[in-house]
Order: sequence, then C-alpha cells, then structure tokens
Amino acid sequence: MKLGFIKSNFPNERRIPLLPEHIKQFANSIYIESGFGEFLAISDEDYLKAGCTILSRSEIFASCDSIFSLKIIQPSDYDMIRQNQVIIGWTHPLGSGKEFMETQALPKNLYVLDIDNQEPTMYHQGKAYPTKLIPQNFVYQNSFYAGYAGVLHALLSFGLLPDSDLEVAILGSGNTAQGAFYAISKLSSTVQLFYRKTLPQFKQQLDKYSIIINGIEVGDAGTPIMTIEEQAQLKKGTFIIDIAADAGNAIEGNELTTVTDSVYEKNGIYYYTIPNTPTFAYRNISKILSEQFSQYIFKEDISNFIDEIAD
Repeated sequence: MKLGFIKSNFPNERRIPLLPEHIKQFANSIYIESGFGEFLAISDEDYLKAGCTILSRSEIFASCDSIFSLKIIQPSDYDMIRQNQVIIGWTHPLGSGKEFMETQALPKNLYVLDIDNQEPTMYHQGKAYPTKLIPQNFVYQNSFYAGYAGVLHALLSFGLLPDSDLEVAILGSGNTAQGAFYAISKLSSTVQLFYRKTLPQFKQQLDKYSIIINGIEVGDAGTPIMTIEEQAQLKKGTFIIDIAADAGNAIEGNELTTVTDSVYEKNGIYYYTIPNTPTFAYRNISKILSEQFSQYIFKEDISNFIDEIAD
C-alpha cells in the first residue's frame, strides 16, 4: 500500500512518529509530507535517502491509500480525505474523535485504525474490530511519559516544587500514574498511591492532601473518581492535576486547560487538565514511537489490517 504521513496539526504536537533510521524493509511505499521531521531537525533529504517520496500535504491525501496522522485529523483537512482510505493514528473514535467518525468515517467508508495502547482496534461502518496484529501495551512508555512530563509541567506551571511538608495523593496504578509517581517521588517522600479498591481510604482523608494527581480515566459514561461534593471537602489551595486529562468525567466538572493557560482556580481549588502531555518530552518519545510503530504497523502491508476484519 501507499502509506502517507502528514504532520499533525494538533495544538503543540511535536512528536515525530517515524524516523529515517527505522525505515527498513517496509512492505508499504512510504510518502512523507515535506517538513515532517522539522521538530527534530530531520530534513526531507534524510527521508529521501531512506527511500521515501516527499510530497505536499494535499498530494499525500490525493495519492495515498492510507494516511497516518499521530493525532486525530483536524476539520481543516476533512475536504482532502477520500473515499475508502485507511486512517491510522490516535483517533479516539468513542471520545474526542466522535465527530470525525460521524462526519468522515461513516459517509466516506473509511477504515479507521485507532492505535490505542490497551486495545488497538479497526473501526469500519460503525463496527469495532480489535486487531491481533498489534499487541496490547505496545507503547506503554508514551503513557508513562504522559504522567512523568505532565506532572513536572503542571508543578512548574503552578509555581510549586513540593517538599515533604506537603501531602500528595496519586490515584491509579497504570502507566500514567506510574510516570506521575516517578516524577513527584523525587521531590517528596509524602506520596501515597491509591488504586480503585483503596479509593474509599483516600476519600476518608480528602482534606489531608495539598496535591492530588489523577491517573484514572472513566469516560463519558463512567462514575467520577471525585465528585463535585467531594472536591468541596478539599482544603483551600489544593492543586488537582488530572494527568489522565479525562475532563469533566474522572474529576467531575473540571475543564481542559491549554499550554498557554494551564491552570485555573475554582472555589479555591486549582486544576490542571492538559491533554497530550507526552509531547513535552517529544525527543524521548519520538524514538520509542518510531521503533514500535515501525515494527507493528508500518513494516507490514497495511492491507493486512483490512483483510483481518474481512476474515
């Protein structure tokens, strides 16, 4: 297949998901948008030497069977998407990508390969087909860095590097929560980890904590990890870092924040809920993503993913 790579125009995205050094014996013909590697100072010439074809963004959409966009394709590109194309990336079809699925995927008969770390899945005509071609947890480091880099950015944005006089709670046990613990445990020895089963213990002492880091995602239909009523029990000045970025869901009522306006205050409580925090460590993450994506996605013929759901 002709596999085209476009630069993600998602706000503040800097990760490069394919490096020239990993392009070896690919079954697909690789087409790269001009300037694709700019954030790592990788030139178009470097990709040419690796056997790629360099095209403009519009030419990528017009000539390629499948399109890779690390983050969800933005509405400014919708008109260029053609019927029956394969769209690959972190599309989040059941979350932030719902509009894309409704306005593009269904009417254009797109095959959407959402490369979710826990359950990589092909979506086609409203049906979900978990793929066996990509192993679960294949890019767990990306989630780890989401917690690691996100917590460091949150603390610096808030203007606070905690010491052991401040009590810290981390909610969750997954990769993101582990990254958060790795970051903040170097600053403070008063860090407690709470899992779903031990959340009742956490909620018995809500007013104890100065910093609460949430690494649990519940989604639109889930039960909040902290309700509005529970947040009202926190002491004034508490800083909630929703590193899962599950805005309004896990931490009921909280709102997404941005890099330029990363922290807001409401009723005496401070909130940080930036999505896409791994991009703060884009130099670390790019190599990891490129290695793993090349091995499990780019190297094999993309048509294999379509054949899998047809069997």
